[in-house]
Amino acid sequence: MRLSSTLTILHLIIPQIFAATADQWRGRSLYQIITDRYALPQGSDLDACDPGKQDYCGGTWNTIRENLDYIHNAGFTAIWISPVNQNYDGPRTAYGYPYHGYWMADITQLNDKFGTSDDLHALVDALHERQMYIMVDIVVNNVMATSTTPDYSSYLFKDASYYHPYCPIQWGNTTSEQDCWMGDEKVPLPDLDTGKQEVIDTYNAWIAKFVQEYQIDGLRIDAAKHVDVSFWPKFCGSAGVFCMGEVFGDENVDPVAAYQGPNALDSVLNFPMYNALKDAFSIPGDLNISQVADVLEQSKAKFHDTTVLGNFLENQDVPRWHSHTVDPQAMYNAMTWTFMGDGIPIVYAGQEQYFSGSADPYNREPLWPSGYTATPAYTLISELNTIRNFLVAELNDTWTKAPTEILTQSPYGIAFQKDAVITILTNIGSPGRNGTNIAVQTGYPPETVFFDVTSGGFGDGKCRQWVTGSGGHIDVQYMNGGRPVVLVRGDALEKSSICDEEVKYAIIHKSELNSGMSTFKSSAWGVMIVIYLLSLHLTERW
Repeated sequence: MRLSSTLTILHLIIPQIFAATADQWRGRSLYQIITDRYALPQGSDLDACDPGKQDYCGGTWNTIRENLDYIHNAGFTAIWISPVNQNYDGPRTAYGYPYHGYWMADITQLNDKFGTSDDLHALVDALHERQMYIMVDIVVNNVMATSTTPDYSSYLFKDASYYHPYCPIQWGNTTSEQDCWMGDEKVPLPDLDTGKQEVIDTYNAWIAKFVQEYQIDGLRIDAAKHVDVSFWPKFCGSAGVFCMGEVFGDENVDPVAAYQGPNALDSVLNFPMYNALKDAFSIPGDLNISQVADVLEQSKAKFHDTTVLGNFLENQDVPRWHSHTVDPQAMYNAMTWTFMGDGIPIVYAGQEQYFSGSADPYNREPLWPSGYTATPAYTLISELNTIRNFLVAELNDTWTKAPTEILTQSPYGIAFQKDAVITILTNIGSPGRNGTNIAVQTGYPPETVFFDVTSGGFGDGKCRQWVTGSGGHIDVQYMNGGRPVVLVRGDALEKSSICDEEVKYAIIHKSELNSGMSTFKSSAWGVMIVIYLLSLHLTERW
């Protein structure tokens, strides 16, 4: 029997249970987890995990399931977990053990270091009971070996003919990046020949079975650019779920955008915007705000769909944000972009705890020493998730598919609009600055009411009311520091519990619609609002 035959038969006889599409993922937010590093069983030694030792620390699928409240309470609607498949199981290598899950052996088997089939089912069931999705990391480009002439008998593909011959990658050469081996001679990663039909058929049958058996909602594809793009449509079509690929890169949009679309993947991680946000908000750093606007405009022109790109500030392959910037407000402002702009926000476990690991393996810290504290960053994330989840539920595609439009930019910050939300971000950092402001021409009539729906990491100021002034302007000043400002039009909040008392007080009734905007019919209401604002002793101008 051919290698793919058994898997193909199983693919045919197991019915499709359900599938989560790009449209369903567009409104989700993701919390990224390395399974081994999220939570420990009760009674474990909480001080025993040293990331520098590159060893297993004891996290499992069960311990994720037992600690879902921390993620759910922050408002996340999905998790992304590290690979679940069988990994190398042998003596310590030059780079430790595969606690991270990316050193593939037989991809059709589960990794028993993290639990059993029943444990994985239980995790998925617990997530679905909470109406949350699960995205699983998948590695199909390569396996792992300890020499450049490995014995392939323990892998799914058991003969050398299924692999490209060994050669080190010449970076920048696409053919070399796709056909040569990742890793190095200490821990080489033999490269599957994904152009071979039997490899294609076997992988397609396996992924269909895996997704159906465990009711997986989405896939994150590791090292996607190291596989020819033509492989992915059939693979993801067989999976029947949303696929987000890793196309590692810099701020250049073209090479990353080439991997998204009907003849590629549904989505990719947004490395160009990640690099732009670093350049714009890191303190110390270049503080190049224009880079964000430039990447956004290029992205809108070149990506197939910016609204499903994966937005992030951290992951297991890049330095922690806090390792290159000392100012928490820098992270708060950059992070707010990932939630309120186009795309799917992703938070890597520990980002909300200000972890500062500089690179692999130190950026793969265990979460439990944090005590799962509700830090200001965690609070801001929960506020951003709350407003985003409301907008997704109430406005649906009207908000998620609305393009992000830049309203203004300056050396100190940027303002952008996405439907009923105007977000103003700054790179000045935590210290207050008298005389520094960002003036925003909103396009709305005077006396249009907005509410700032987050505390901006400051712990106060949430639900502060803003009203457009003459010409529709809003002027954000920074006497008290560089907090992000997320303004939602008052009428858009009427059906929510967000700032409900403030909204009820300020918006008595709706009046004439003007280009989809509700404004107050009489300027007398504007006078009442001004009196109300003065009573709150607000410092911002409107």
